[in-house]
Amino acid sequence: MRCYPDYLPIWIDDSLPPHFPPTHLALDEPDGLLAVGVEALTPEWMLKSYALGIFPWSGDDEPITWWTPNPRAVLFTDQIKISKSLRKTLNSEKFMVSFDQAFLDVVKACATTTRPGQDGTWIRQDMQQALVQLHQTGNAHSVEVWHEEQLVGGLYGLSVGQMFFGESMFALMSDASKVALVALCQQLKAWNWPMIDCQMETDHLKSLGATTLPREEFEAIIQRQTALPADPFPWKLQSI
Repeated sequence: MRCYPDYLPIWIDDSLPPHFPPTHLALDEPDGLLAVGVEALTPEWMLKSYALGIFPWSGDDEPITWWTPNPRAVLFTDQIKISKSLRKTLNSEKFMVSFDQAFLDVVKACATTTRPGQDGTWIRQDMQQALVQLHQTGNAHSVEVWHEEQLVGGLYGLSVGQMFFGESMFALMSDASKVALVALCQQLKAWNWPMIDCQMETDHLKSLGATTLPREEFEAIIQRQTALPADPFPWKLQSI
């Protein structure tokens, strides 16, 4: 769970259409906290927030808080690092990868997989419901990694225009989430989508080539990419 101050300076009135305060008002500590409010997450609020570089991050029993870290963790799709051991895994054909074949299963696995240092999940029930609707409209996607017909890893995120916003990943076997990320980068690179939003920097993401951008630079890129028309191609697996 995220920790945030008892006093939050910016409250959102969710009786109005989706709107957010300017991101430069976000608190540097903790982690770019911008605002609190909105009774329930909906597709409209989520699409609006991600297009602005803002994302929700709260547990089921907490107020919905909105975040915009500075700097921002990103992964350029042509800069993913594939170690010798990961390349060996990819070449072994140990895993099978698919796109958008088990979206809800991936979301639920991300919500329930135990993670070090966390005692709960930010993937709230209302977020899961909104994600299913966004998946149906083509704005949320998953990558699944299978071993002997069992789902053992994957990731999901949102797409707006020609920008992918990564949300969460999970792995039940070594390298499974890494394989998912390699497959995603390859697909997006083939479409000339330059970047994946990774939100917060982690050692795991850094090992795969993630870097950080100042908030202004990040927002300039997503403003350009989200304004572009989405590719009219189905999400599918390219060979890896």
